[in-house]
Amino acid sequence: MKFAASTILITLLAALATYYMPWWMIAVVSFVVSFIFQLSVGKAFLSGFFGIALFWLVAILMLDIPNEHILSARMGNLFSLPNYLLFITVNVLVGGLVGGLSAWSAAAMRNTFMNTES
Repeated sequence: MKFAASTILITLLAALATYYMPWWMIAVVSFVVSFIFQLSVGKAFLSGFFGIALFWLVAILMLDIPNEHILSARMGNLFSLPNYLLFITVNVLVGGLVGGLSAWSAAAMRNTFMNTES
């Protein structure tokens, strides 16, 4: 239950944060939510990864579908990718890794401080 709630909260707060602040706030949101929810290191990584990947997928598709994939196809050609779907996939994976590693570091930091205090 905590995993699903943290994933949804990361997705929603990342969308809200990037509307008003720079894109890298996804890492801060993922870090803070994972620190508060006290998930294990593995679950924190997956929660951050899926939360940010879901947000970036929705954000990319909301911008990409109305312009008929023109920009993503050109960017895919620039990076020598065969089609725009692979370009979108790479972007979603990069975003997911940023969120996952941020959430993982929060869980690892919380575990480290909890073990040294006792």
